[in-house]
Amino acid sequence: MRQDIEQMIEGMTVEEKASLCSGLDFWHLKGMERLDIPSVMVTDGPHGLRKQAEGADHLGIHDSVPAICFPSAAGLASTWDKELLHQVGEALGEEAQAEDVAVLLGPGANIKRSPLCGRNFEYFSEDPYLSSQLATNHIKGVQSKGIGTSLKHFVANNQEHRRMSVDAQIDERTLREIYLASFENAVKQAQPWTVMCAYNQVNGEYASESYRLLTGILRDEWGFEGFVVSDWGAVNQRVDGLKAGLELEMPANNGLNDQKIVEAVHQGHLQEATLNTAVKRILTVIDQSIQQNQENATYDQDAHHKFARQVAADSMVLLKNQDQVLPLSTSSPISVIGAFAETHEFKVVGVHIFIRRK
Repeated sequence: MRQDIEQMIEGMTVEEKASLCSGLDFWHLKGMERLDIPSVMVTDGPHGLRKQAEGADHLGIHDSVPAICFPSAAGLASTWDKELLHQVGEALGEEAQAEDVAVLLGPGANIKRSPLCGRNFEYFSEDPYLSSQLATNHIKGVQSKGIGTSLKHFVANNQEHRRMSVDAQIDERTLREIYLASFENAVKQAQPWTVMCAYNQVNGEYASESYRLLTGILRDEWGFEGFVVSDWGAVNQRVDGLKAGLELEMPANNGLNDQKIVEAVHQGHLQEATLNTAVKRILTVIDQSIQQNQENATYDQDAHHKFARQVAADSMVLLKNQDQVLPLSTSSPISVIGAFAETHEFKVVGVHIFIRRK
């Protein structure tokens, strides 16, 4: 692209500007042919590239491109190894380059609070310092290969039950010292290309339209330079979100929210300067991706498989069964732990099996 971005924006209509603030489809940002702005791809995830093949379902369940599966964040955090996280990030960045992906949607830095949270596996820790340090190195590793990251889910996304509407009520000290702290150093030290806002409300206000969170804290206090993207479907009121600092809505909205932005500008409810700023931030990241794209990039799959295996070994934690505190029978070599132990569905992924050597 390499054109003067501000000059490009001056030549756009309000409709064109608004269109760039939402996705083309489930995984692609919109381009603009007349200005040579390409459409770039973003995709999951924090511990393995989950790129869908063309024409695959929008939920991301089927037809994903084969990829290396690294341990989840919960496992990686068990290593307490910042350098290892950097190396995992480098590997993910190489794979994203090979698959022509611009931004990898991760890492997840939310605090583990509820044991029932369905996304705990992709969050690092209950400890904000450990979480922020590992997220920082993960981001630096990925972005060292010219691939952007999306630090998520900002902020206080600590349960999946009613995640689209739940209101996380958190006092200021707790918010600062635990929930925000998990993100703060990662933003300040690693500058992720994007930050993904959460579905939930925080103290009565949706994260996707909180000026205090997305602009006051993230940008003004922490110096974030990239753009904010919604979690997929996390937008509540689009114009309010744009005013608050939510630049990109994902996935595509079929033009409905784009039209709301246009109408708000024409009716004087939204300053065009605010829209211009959002477009500039989005185009700046697209340009970063273009400039750092490596044509015909490849990676050594066997070497990455071997590395992922080593990372998995390093992630393992050995428990000492002192005073027989663990529910292991001395007469049996195998113990199955968890709800599936009672249903006999031992082949279901997620069963934890502990093997004792005789």
